[in-house]
Amino acid sequence: MKTDDFDYYLPEELIAQTPISKRDSSRLMVVDKTTGEISHHVFSDIVNFLNKGDVLVLNDTKVMPARLFGVKEDTLAHIEVLLLKNIKDDIWSCLVRPGKRVKEGTIISFGEGILKAKCISVKEEGIREFEFIYDGIFYEILDKLGTMPLPPYIKEKLEDKDRYQTVYAKNIGSAAAPTAGLHFTKELLDKISKKGVIICYVTLHVGLGTFRPVTVEDVTNHKMHSEYYEMDKKTADTLNKAKEEGRKIISVGTTSVRVLETVMNKYNKFTECNGWTDIFIYPGYKFMAVDNLITNFHLPKSTLIMLVSALASKEIILSAYKEAVKEKYRFFSFGDSMFIK
Repeated sequence: MKTDDFDYYLPEELIAQTPISKRDSSRLMVVDKTTGEISHHVFSDIVNFLNKGDVLVLNDTKVMPARLFGVKEDTLAHIEVLLLKNIKDDIWSCLVRPGKRVKEGTIISFGEGILKAKCISVKEEGIREFEFIYDGIFYEILDKLGTMPLPPYIKEKLEDKDRYQTVYAKNIGSAAAPTAGLHFTKELLDKISKKGVIICYVTLHVGLGTFRPVTVEDVTNHKMHSEYYEMDKKTADTLNKAKEEGRKIISVGTTSVRVLETVMNKYNKFTECNGWTDIFIYPGYKFMAVDNLITNFHLPKSTLIMLVSALASKEIILSAYKEAVKEKYRFFSFGDSMFIK
């Protein structure tokens, strides 16, 4: 299976640079995963495609203001640090630019020394491990000094940083937003709940894989980075009961899919657990947990377009993307939405 098989034509002007004024007024393309039939709606119409007893699974991760701009203590050279993964205590795996300037022992200062980072290990692909040194509460300092880690294809400044968080974001730790959830408002979630749809939550802290293109020719040679996930007992019990009774499990976003499929692959049922997953889903994968998916429009040749192509088919997905380009849908993180039913 070739990476180029998942390429498609996308005019640059269709890459959404800013969030739409009202979250649930984005467009919604509904795609039948069996027939390929397509219909066009507004996202608030999603309630019409959900039924009583369905379980809607959302990722409640919260994005850290993980992008820090500092200077090397010795030379005052400017360094950009993106926090990716908390290894333990105050030690973090980070993406650094320019990486060649940061060696083991390098100390970077942020906010005139309010926060310092000492490089303790040099890894591949511009990644470094740092020990952070500070007084006080780390996340409060990060909130003060850090900026939202918007993807590289977004060139506009984000005026309201809450727009890169879901309205239900709770567990801080992500390097990127689970963007399929950005379309929901509290009012829409209430409406969905009142219809008898059961809403539950998992956590997956989105990591480096989000920023990393597939560069290998053969899809199967791509190496996924691992991401931390959690599932609590209440969610596990809810999902097990739904499976037993033949009710649908609908994932909000590819991040929720990765948690659900990881847990089912590991335990053959849903259970209270946490850990690290590097699951890579592409066509040929047999879904054990997820029936339907609410998702955004993904980058060409990305692991995410491969995942959605596994749930429907590559032909159906690429046909839907062609239609989305023709109808001038907005693409990527701040773009429009797709429901694969």
